[in-house]
Amino acid sequence: MNQLDMAARFRALHEAEGAFVIPNPWDAGSAKIMEGCGFKALATTSAGVAYGLGRVDGRAMVSRAEALANARQIIEATTLPVSADLENGFADDPEGVAETMVMARDIGLAGASVEDATPDPAEPIYGFNIAVARVAAAAETLAKTSGDFLLTARAENFLHGRPDLDDTIRRLQAYEAAGADVLYAPGLPNLEAVERVCASVSKPVNVILAGPLRHHSVAELAAAGAKRISIGSGLARATLGLALRASREMADGGTFSWLEGTPGFDVLNAFMDRPED
Repeated sequence: MNQLDMAARFRALHEAEGAFVIPNPWDAGSAKIMEGCGFKALATTSAGVAYGLGRVDGRAMVSRAEALANARQIIEATTLPVSADLENGFADDPEGVAETMVMARDIGLAGASVEDATPDPAEPIYGFNIAVARVAAAAETLAKTSGDFLLTARAENFLHGRPDLDDTIRRLQAYEAAGADVLYAPGLPNLEAVERVCASVSKPVNVILAGPLRHHSVAELAAAGAKRISIGSGLARATLGLALRASREMADGGTFSWLEGTPGFDVLNAFMDRPED
């Protein structure tokens, strides 16, 4: 199935009734498992990519080429629409962000996200005007070229020590006006904040199941207005957490209780051997 068809399927999920869960694989194998469990779309995780490469997350240590290569592996491994977490678009300037999004579409992605967070810890959030210009440049450039593509614009205040819901909503409204297809404010503190965000915009809102929100169900988040529910690096960290606990048990205690419940080769091979479209 070509990119245009994948984007159409992805867009239809955002237009259908109710909310849907979009899990976040970090490699081809995890993507195959998630597809085999019945999910309808996938999204990459920048932290998962970083940890898979043995890098620190959040310090611009994964290149654009590496992020797109990871996305391409996931695209090729499944028959599902895939969206990519492309951090700040691997550029400060609007033109660079637009270029990244066109490259993302051209490798077959159905969508991608761009953050308003900078790589500079001293100035972690782009100023309002440049942040809006970055989204507008990506949206305008994509609209002028062939193919469909869902651009997700992220307001990162709550992840960077700026718990300002009013400014977050102001930014999301501006990103919507600039042409974003999906809006996303990771790190919202509670269901009431989700409700305020969703009521303040007309485009679909992605909510990440993390922090206090991890205690809420899909039904509760949908009732609050969420359309798309992601887990970010949650599964990647859970997998590495198991590796950490198992390694400590073996190194410190010389025991292997962690092997209990490990899926057999037959189970995993069945996921990896799923026919491709």
